[in-house]
Amino acid sequence: MSPARKTLLRYVAVVLASCAMAVGLARTDWLRSAENVYYDYWHVFSGKRYEPVHTGFVVMDDDTLVALKDDPLAFWAPYFGRAMDVLTQAGASAVGLDFIYQVSAEAWLKKLNLPDSEISRNYDTPLRAALASGNKILITHLVELKNGDLTLLLPPEDQRYLLPGGIHDLGIANLFPDEDKHIRRFFPVMDPDPAKPGISFAMQLALRAAGKDPAQPGWEIGGNTVPREPRQLMIGYSGPPGTVPTVSMNALLAPDALSNPQVQALKGKVVIIAANNAGTSDRHFTPYSRGAGADQMAGGEIHANIVETILSGRYPRTLPMWVEVLYVLALLIIATHYFLRLHAGWGVALAIGMGAVLALPGFVFFPHDWVVPVAEPQAAIAAAFLMTLGLRLTGEERQRAMMRQTFSRYMSNELVDRLLASGKLPDLGGETKVVTVLFSDIRGFTTISEKLSAHEVVEMLNEYFNRVCEPILNNGGAVDKYIGDAVMAVFGSLDTYPDHARRALTAAIGMAEAAAGFRAWMHERFPDRGLHEFGIGVGIHTGEAVIGNIGSAKRIEFTAIGDTVNAASRLEGVTKDMQCVVAASEATVRAAGPGVRTGKEETLQVKGRAEPIRVMEVLGVEAL
Repeated sequence: MSPARKTLLRYVAVVLASCAMAVGLARTDWLRSAENVYYDYWHVFSGKRYEPVHTGFVVMDDDTLVALKDDPLAFWAPYFGRAMDVLTQAGASAVGLDFIYQVSAEAWLKKLNLPDSEISRNYDTPLRAALASGNKILITHLVELKNGDLTLLLPPEDQRYLLPGGIHDLGIANLFPDEDKHIRRFFPVMDPDPAKPGISFAMQLALRAAGKDPAQPGWEIGGNTVPREPRQLMIGYSGPPGTVPTVSMNALLAPDALSNPQVQALKGKVVIIAANNAGTSDRHFTPYSRGAGADQMAGGEIHANIVETILSGRYPRTLPMWVEVLYVLALLIIATHYFLRLHAGWGVALAIGMGAVLALPGFVFFPHDWVVPVAEPQAAIAAAFLMTLGLRLTGEERQRAMMRQTFSRYMSNELVDRLLASGKLPDLGGETKVVTVLFSDIRGFTTISEKLSAHEVVEMLNEYFNRVCEPILNNGGAVDKYIGDAVMAVFGSLDTYPDHARRALTAAIGMAEAAAGFRAWMHERFPDRGLHEFGIGVGIHTGEAVIGNIGSAKRIEFTAIGDTVNAASRLEGVTKDMQCVVAASEATVRAAGPGVRTGKEETLQVKGRAEPIRVMEVLGVEAL
């Protein structure tokens, strides 16, 4: 399989696997919890989202408790009746009482067998009258008994009989928090059986305000279809606690209540009467219950927000499944493309940067009631990065690391990078290639070394090799080995340069120039040693050679062998006879193309070869 095909398959596999994992995790409580945190903070950062126009909230607040402190809460029925009557006169479209009695005051008084009196017979009259007038919803509570059975706590029977709609004027007031105790969703219907009081408190109020029949199998309301089935919908909160227009119940009990602008503003609205005082336990966490100064919201105001959601149709909407998958895939296509190419450190930076930027779409679309996932694509990008990192640490990446370690000894870092980036790595097991081999050594090295100490010989050679190897590396050659004072270099063995012969000749001219400069260094460093004039010889030949890892189990190196290598080595020795610095075979000069300036030419029988070689002195290579 070609390297390009392998890269493509890895790319596709990472994208698809990361997408599948993230989409799957998005359906788990773990990732949903993370999404909920983002969702909550969009509420906190947004503050008040819109002005509620369908609902009002009448609170049994501390002022009301103080004003009615002489009457137990269980005996507030007359006050609830008066408050409902004022709301009806003010033009409220429906009124819900978020307070449940187990027994009416009148029924309880009868249980005491007290002497019959006017007040014991008519104590609840105001409430009875209000309930009988219609458009009033009382709450029920769904509770679970110790044995696991579910049952409904209902209002007193003598109050239920007064409701014109019977069970259809009852609504279940249970709120269903998520695992983190925050209320984000509601059930419009909890029991689809129309013969049972299975519709939620808020839904009953919304149906009453919209003039819908609660006995129907479904409803068109607020521009949406709500089927009669138990499924959760998201609450479109209008704002933090206090956003829904709020009036103290004590204001409704005042003689001039109908002239109060706050009361008049409730005309045409669904009004919920509920507790919101210092001692109430009916307070809950909502998406606004995050950050410094966060507060809980009264249950009655949560119901009001649900009614507002139903009547306005402003349900927060999650992306359709296919859009969600395409969104994650698009992000992964971009991220994985760079993860497979960037260094791991830059990959981490990219993953963190993309993860931070992904919060922006979520916040931008939130005011338009779209819930764009954030944690899900973040998880996808993290998975893609880890997968690509894993691929780098195994298989081909380990081979690339080995290649880099092996070849960085022979060639420049730039050439190593280019070789690895090409995806066409050499076959270390051996392959036959047409290459150009260069050999050079120092003239009279034995004589020089006899006049220098061992340390001075090493110093001289290191300085010399630094100078003459630079032209080799700069021209894309690989320094194969050092043999005493000799240098063997191969052009075309590791790289993909088609002009390796020309590069070898250019490197040889550069080596000759470096040797001339090194001559001055020798005079300066060893001025009184009687050393002869420093010089080198360079032999070059082009032809086929076997390239690969050659050696024993304990000592192995990547090198070139064959007749081409032997011929180049012999040509280096020919430079002495031809009295020139650079000698190249006709095959190399011909392969190098035009612009090679040559001098003396000879046809020589090189030791080890049956056929003679046409050898040319190379004086320069013109730039093309």
